[in-house]
Amino acid sequence: MRRLLGNATRPGEIARPERLMDAMRHGVLNGGKRLRPFLVLESAALFDANEGAALRVAAALECVHCYSLIHDDLPAMDNDDMRRGQPTVHKAFDEATAILAGDSLLTLAFDILSDEATELPADRRAALVLALARAAGAGGMAGGQALDIEANRSLPDEAGVITLQAMKTGALIRFACEAGALAGGASAADRERLAEFGSAIGLAFQLADDLLDVTADSQVMGKATGKDEAAGKATLVAIHGVEWATRQLAGLVAQARDLLDVYGERSAMLQAAASFVAARRK
Repeated sequence: MRRLLGNATRPGEIARPERLMDAMRHGVLNGGKRLRPFLVLESAALFDANEGAALRVAAALECVHCYSLIHDDLPAMDNDDMRRGQPTVHKAFDEATAILAGDSLLTLAFDILSDEATELPADRRAALVLALARAAGAGGMAGGQALDIEANRSLPDEAGVITLQAMKTGALIRFACEAGALAGGASAADRERLAEFGSAIGLAFQLADDLLDVTADSQVMGKATGKDEAAGKATLVAIHGVEWATRQLAGLVAQARDLLDVYGERSAMLQAAASFVAARRK
């Protein structure tokens, strides 16, 4: 990632403004779980995909994820001051620079995927570009963020909350798992199985996040907690309570793990990732 976010221009570029690049690096190279890139790499390994290409796919996805965090933290969105224990990009720089840093990271993601340096057949690179665009756009993550904003005006029911979370959080996690299968030239059936696995752990990730918002310490989390309850936000934890949510979380993890049993020991790391999603403390 550090090399992709360097100041040196690439063919076709005119210049890379130093302050903009600093803001992009601040938003990406500041810690974090790196769950989505990990899922790309492990799902790619399951299908013997080119390792260098898989790394670039993982980097592209992390660019999209970090862009979404930069924009989500803005005053017009969640208005957060801290991210991963550090000032958010608009606090460390300014709002305009944060917006442009997010825009640039989103664009860079598709640059990375489409570049011949991502050593995959052209049809696979095109398929990855399309799948990431669908996962990140109006029908995926960005649409989920729009639904989240609407939920502040009109609380959704349980089905609405699940749809919102499957889009805002789950879409990129689903892509992460399917992307590895795509990069490895897996069959349509394998791609769908990995996508279903991603959907299950995506919902589990958000459910765990909502539980942590209720139960965790903000110093441990590296960001504010208790915001959902204070804002009267609709979550499955708010609707059903902590005990129900804890049981549901365990069920989602079991479902995710079961989906990968067909791959035997080769899927051990992915199955462990499903358990990590539920057990994490930040």
